[in-house]
Formats: sequence, structure tokens, C-alpha cells
Amino acid sequence: MITTEDIQKLAELSRINIAPEEQESLRLQIDSILGYIDQIKKASLVSGEVSKSTLAADDIRNVMREDSEPHMSSEFTEKILSAAPAREGNYLKVKKIL
Repeated sequence: MITTEDIQKLAELSRINIAPEEQESLRLQIDSILGYIDQIKKASLVSGEVSKSTLAADDIRNVMREDSEPHMSSEFTEKILSAAPAREGNYLKVKKIL
């Protein structure tokens, strides 16, 4: 648990002024953040070991597929263009940005 003295020390080290009335609020916020980080640390470990769902480096491999067209060219063009707010021919119309 972080104390008000810890907040004062952090303020001195970072060379910022923290009003006494803000110190308690900051202490609670930092304490909450540190508690959340502690929960994350516990979630990633199972009895001090890496969880079974974590992959080892030799288990990772790239999955490749054949380079082919999954659907006919321009099969969805009209559907996409009809959902656009503005179009010009077979193109989306957008504002010119200079």
C-alpha cells in the first residue's frame, strides 16, 4: 500500500507541486493502479509457472495458404459503393485535402 509520504517523495523526485488536498486522491488512484497490476501479474501465472495456454517459441509457425482469389473480382463493388455517402462512377467520392 502506498502512503502519503510516498506521494510526497514521488512529487519531489518528479519536481512537481502537489497540493495537500490532492495527495490523498492521488494516493488512492495509485494504490488502485498498483492493485490492478498485481491482479494482472497473478492472472498470467499458474502456481509460479507459465500457463498452459502460453505458446513456447518452437510452437509458433506461420500458416500459409495458396495465393488464389477467394471470390470473383468486383463481386462486392456495387454493394460497397451503395453504402458510401458519395460516389462518382465506380469510385468513392471524398473531400479534397491539401
